[in-house]
Amino acid sequence: QVELGESGGGLVQAGGSLRLSCAASRRTFVGHAMGWFRQAPGKDREFVACISWSGTSTYYGDSVKGRFTISRDNAKNTVYLQMNSLKPEDTAVYYCAAARLAWATSESRFDSWGQGTQVTVSS
Repeated sequence: QVELGESGGGLVQAGGSLRLSCAASRRTFVGHAMGWFRQAPGKDREFVACISWSGTSTYYGDSVKGRFTISRDNAKNTVYLQMNSLKPEDTAVYYCAAARLAWATSESRFDSWGQGTQVTVSS
């Protein structure tokens, strides 16, 4: 089981930026694809972005493409989500997740989840 802990959420005005971090335990971070998902009140969980173990492959949801960037530092067992040009509709709890595969895009492949961090974008 991967231990995941998100940080970096908060309140920001529309057009602003935030950087989320997710620290994972080393013993199972190695070799795992990592992803970010989000869930707004009353809505289903939504895929945001994912990154391969090597960091060479990334994939984004349509609603964040061109505004968000996922990256990872394997020496620090940490994955990041840089969020720019934030919109009120980006308001949600953001979750970090890990898959026991080098590459994964389907939510069903992610079997370890963090507790989430709240991101609120005001208009």
